[in-house]
Amino acid sequence: MRRYSSAACRHEHCLGNPARPLPDPDLIGAGGMGEVYLARDEQLDRVVALKVLSAEIAADAQRMRRFTQEARAVSALNHPNILTIHEIGETEKAHFIATEFIEGETLRDRVTAGPVTLSQVVDIATQVCSALEAATRQALSTAT
Repeated sequence: MRRYSSAACRHEHCLGNPARPLPDPDLIGAGGMGEVYLARDEQLDRVVALKVLSAEIAADAQRMRRFTQEARAVSALNHPNILTIHEIGETEKAHFIATEFIEGETLRDRVTAGPVTLSQVVDIATQVCSALEAATRQALSTAT
């Protein structure tokens, strides 16, 4: 298993090794599934987003099966509008998923920041549709 470090995520389940601080380490997100930290993939020396699943999610076998199945399906995709999954794994303390870190504004932040122009809506919709098309094509090709 790869080793990850983050100055923001000093929990044993995130590290298991001494942290190598990043310039502005931070908890970068949280939601229903867990918390997301900016971390460093020690093996490949790259910045990643490390999502640590909540104990509630990890304790539910059905949710974990669905999570793993979805992660495998997404990891089979290669598209500029679909996040790249590097690894799913677990330690003695937690389950996690490591993905590429994409710097910038989230769609949620953009939409809640204020009015969105028609041209921005068309651009966003085009990107979403392109990703959905790629995912559908992949699903159809593996189903046959």
